[in-house]
Amino acid sequence: METGRHPDLIGISRELRRQLDATLLAEQHAARAAAIRRTTLRDRMLNLADADSSALITTTDGNLHRGVVASVGADHITMTDEGTSRLVMLRSIVSVEVRS
Repeated sequence: METGRHPDLIGISRELRRQLDATLLAEQHAARAAAIRRTTLRDRMLNLADADSSALITTTDGNLHRGVVASVGADHITMTDEGTSRLVMLRSIVSVEVRS
């Protein structure tokens, strides 16, 4: 009998494969969570710009800026809404609400 097909080894092999798959999923989840914790506001603004998502941004002066993040610079973003563009400094952003 071929050792790879031994009845005792088949069950063990399946269990080891299941454990390996579970471990790989857990490691992928942990890597994603760590990447999210390390993202900066600029990284998140880049993601918004890539997704072409609408956002409502509150700034330190209390103003609300609604629109789509059109571009992201080193220290600012450009938002557009109904043909109007505005620059918002990254350091002045207090909160970002993403609108789907």
